[in-house]
Amino acid sequence: MAARIAVTAGEPAGIGPELLVRIAQNSWDQRLIAIADGRTLRAAAESLGLPLALIDDSPSISTPLPPGTLALHPIELAAAAVPGSLDPHNRAPILRMLELGARGTAAGHFDALVTAPVNKSVLNSPQRPFLGHTEFFAELAGIERVLMMLITHPPEQPPLRVALATTHLPLRAVSDAISAPMLMQSLRILEAGLRRDYGIRQPRILVLGLNPHAGEAGHLGFEEIEIIEPALAQLRGEGMQLTGPLPADTAFTRRHLKNADAVLAMYHDQGLPVLKYAGFGHAVNVTLGLPYVRTSVDHGTALDIAGRGTADAGSLIAAIDEAVRIVSARAADQTKDQNQ
Repeated sequence: MAARIAVTAGEPAGIGPELLVRIAQNSWDQRLIAIADGRTLRAAAESLGLPLALIDDSPSISTPLPPGTLALHPIELAAAAVPGSLDPHNRAPILRMLELGARGTAAGHFDALVTAPVNKSVLNSPQRPFLGHTEFFAELAGIERVLMMLITHPPEQPPLRVALATTHLPLRAVSDAISAPMLMQSLRILEAGLRRDYGIRQPRILVLGLNPHAGEAGHLGFEEIEIIEPALAQLRGEGMQLTGPLPADTAFTRRHLKNADAVLAMYHDQGLPVLKYAGFGHAVNVTLGLPYVRTSVDHGTALDIAGRGTADAGSLIAAIDEAVRIVSARAADQTKDQNQ
């Protein structure tokens, strides 16, 4: 039976609708279900000069669709989308899009959820802050902590996987957010994800320090001595294979990476610039710790090129492929458990 993959269109004024039209032109062995405003998708297809047929979807149907076709779960926008121009009136419909995708995947209506980028400034409000997809889905699932991990495949090199201990925080708030319990929880989620979804029996994880030179024995900060090192020591006692805390400026050398399956960075811009340099436009964002499979693109809404017909769907294609691979890995693991 083919997998049912839900794909949200993201910010309607960004490149998300164009990306969905572009992936619809491919031949997929899975059934792709767009969670989007149908008018916006049709307008994007017309602008691109590409065929697009939208058909009603049903949770009982998993048949793949021919090129030029998407199944649709319609979410009507409050205001017509204008490429490149954000409209706060569409905040509620975009949030409904995300919620429908998350709840539908958790309920088994979809096998995985893949998300196009959103704009946080549109979705954030004093009544309900929006830090990002990752935090939003964790809250909906009632989970205290999930982990953002990005993965790319540099040419002629092993996969590079970078997970983040903290995600969308101001830099001044990062140190206060890092605690030994939080780091241990993050590393346990990361190890479990590497085991289950990537088949790595004994994951080897590099852990970065927070400060320059990993604190340099306290001369540049005490977080490594007081928080990170004790957390790693406790987890090593439980059998985890951890190296660190390492200085971030040398951890991403081949000497270190050849002995690692993943890297845990302390904050967003500590780990992701290296990963995006290695594979921007073809990297995938994977959320570990959710009760369902969720992947996403490695880029933002690209309002500056929205509507110009130049957006590259490479990362969205990679995100769908990764979601399908994880779904297959989990199904195989479940079958193995049942046969034992």
